[in-house]
Amino acid sequence: MLRGIDVSSYQSSSYDTDGLSFVFVKATEGRSYVNPRLAAQTKRARDAGLVVGFYHFLWPGNLTAQAEYFAAKAPDRPGDILAVDWETTSEGTHASNAQKDLFIRKLKDLRPNNQVVLYCNRNFWLNIDTTSYAGDGLWIADYVSAGKPRIKAKWRFHQYTDDPLDKNVADFGSKAALRKWAEDA
Repeated sequence: MLRGIDVSSYQSSSYDTDGLSFVFVKATEGRSYVNPRLAAQTKRARDAGLVVGFYHFLWPGNLTAQAEYFAAKAPDRPGDILAVDWETTSEGTHASNAQKDLFIRKLKDLRPNNQVVLYCNRNFWLNIDTTSYAGDGLWIADYVSAGKPRIKAKWRFHQYTDDPLDKNVADFGSKAALRKWAEDA
């Protein structure tokens, strides 16, 4: 299992990269928020030679506009991974299955040179999701042993803890294999 983290404006731009193969950086949320540390956190990952991904926190409504906003704000480089973060918003709502699926499809149209994955927690995957559509792969959050999420579906990434920050593993044999998958969009 490859090790990685995901970061947002809550984390420093000088996060520790030792032992990591990949990092996901929060880029956007809705249609108005951009992570103020996006450029610095991205540079840190690239300077360390990590495979880089970006994620968008999805809100209900205006899915095409959200996909266009994310595609415009996230760095546009072949081989980077794009993710949609599908969970409950601060208002207690969440995008519907149809909205989640539309966002992923629109993003894949806008950024054909990037793999697009779905991030959600185990509860969403088992109890909210009705389509099992995760684009090019599933990134599942389930806080159990690394690499052992309690789902039957094939997954690419597993977020297994948020203490002291979001830690993940990737189901690839090597960083080179992850990079090849990311570049073969």
